[in-house]
Amino acid sequence: MKQFPAKDIARNTTDLWTAATLAPVTITKHRKARFVVMSVERYEALVSGATSQFSVDVANMPEELGALFDTGVKNHFRGS
Repeated sequence: MKQFPAKDIARNTTDLWTAATLAPVTITKHRKARFVVMSVERYEALVSGATSQFSVDVANMPEELGALFDTGVKNHFRGS
């Protein structure tokens, strides 16, 4: 998760908003995480429980999901 020190927010406001549209951003104070900034859409999905994330035990992973996972890992390490 990207982090912004609280003391730098005034100088980096645009960077903060840009980063928060992509993923939650941590605001730190004295090097400790204090707040999280995220888009309203992400927040509403979080509090409503409507998320596209789910977990699967690798041993019980459906074959087609395993193939997608393998392709994603290979592409990541190839830099694709």
